[in-house]
Amino acid sequence: MSVIELRSDTFTLPTAAMRRAMAEAEVGDDQYGEDPTVNRLEARAAEIVGKEAGVYVGSGMLGNLCGVLSQAQRGEEVILGDLAHIYQNEMGAFTVVGGLSARLVPNHDGLPSLEDIESAIRPLTGSFARTAVVCLENSHNNCGGTVITAAQTKAIADLARARGARVHLDGARIFNAAAALGVDVRELVAPVDTVQFCFSKGLSAPVGSILCGSDETMVKARKVRKLLGGAMRQAGVIAAAAFVALETMRERLVEDHVNARRLAEGLADIRGVRIQPQKVVTNIVAFEIDPARMDAGAFQKACAERGLRLSRYLGNSPRLRAVTHVGVSAADIEKALLIASEVLAGARQPVAAAT
Repeated sequence: MSVIELRSDTFTLPTAAMRRAMAEAEVGDDQYGEDPTVNRLEARAAEIVGKEAGVYVGSGMLGNLCGVLSQAQRGEEVILGDLAHIYQNEMGAFTVVGGLSARLVPNHDGLPSLEDIESAIRPLTGSFARTAVVCLENSHNNCGGTVITAAQTKAIADLARARGARVHLDGARIFNAAAALGVDVRELVAPVDTVQFCFSKGLSAPVGSILCGSDETMVKARKVRKLLGGAMRQAGVIAAAAFVALETMRERLVEDHVNARRLAEGLADIRGVRIQPQKVVTNIVAFEIDPARMDAGAFQKACAERGLRLSRYLGNSPRLRAVTHVGVSAADIEKALLIASEVLAGARQPVAAAT
C-alpha cells in the first residue's frame, strides 16, 4: 500500500544532490571551528537572512534554546504566545536548563497583540523578574501555519527594545512565510536579534538547523551549544546536505502552498470537516472533525489504515494537521481527499436519544 505522508514536513528525504554532497564533503573539526563545510554553511545562511553570523545546530529546539539562553540570564523572564512551539512543544527547556520563567500572552492567529506584550513586559523597578526576551514564531505551527509580516514584527521589536528586551524569532519555517508573503526573507527577520530556521523541514535536508544573529550573540550561542552537548566534530557531512537544501529548495516551497490550499478547499467540501480554507497560506493545514460525526482520533486511525497519515494537535485536541512538502504531489492530495471523504462517509452516526 502506498502511503501519503502528511504528518509533517520533517518526513522529507534528502535529494540525490544532497546525498552526493554528503559523500564528497570536505570536513574538519567543527568544535575547533575548522570544518570548512560547516563554516561555509554558517556564512551563507547568515548572508541569506541578513545577519552577521550563524551557528549550526542539530535541531530547531536546540537552535531556539541557544537563541534564548544567549540573550537571557537565570532568573529573568521570557514573553511567549501561549501557543508558541517553544512553550508547547519543547519540554520547557529554557526553564529546566536556563532557569528562566515564561510569561504567556494570548496568540491571535499566530501573533500576540502589541497591547498584550506591552502589558506583559515587567517594569524595571520593584521585585520583578526582568523581561529579557520576547519570542515570536513565523510561520506559526500551532496556529495552522499563519504568517506575520515584517511590519508586525518590527512593531513588537521596537516595543521590546524600548523596554530593554531583545527579540528571538522561531523561524523554523521562515522560508515558507517569506514565500507566502512574497517578500525577501531578510525583510521578515531584519527587526529581530536572533532567528532560528530548520534545514530538515520543507528544505528537505536530513538533519540540522541554524541560529543567526550578531557576531557577539553568536559567540555566546556557541558557548551555550557546547554547554548543552551540541558541539560537533566532522559535521560537514550533514552540513553539506543543508547547504544544498538552502540553495536549491527554497524556490519550490510555493508548490507546497498550492497543494495545501487545494487540500483545504477539498476538505471544506467534505461533510464532517470544519476548516477555514482562506486561512491556509503556507504548507500547514489545520482542521477539525465534527465530534458529532466522528472522533478525531478514530478518523486519524482510519485514514492511516488506508494510507493517509495525519498528525494531531496537542494531545486529545479535535484539531488535526496535514503538512505538504516535496514528497507530496498534487495527485496525492486528490487521493488524500478521497480517503478522507470515504472515511467520514462510512462513519456511524450517533443514535438520537429516546424522548
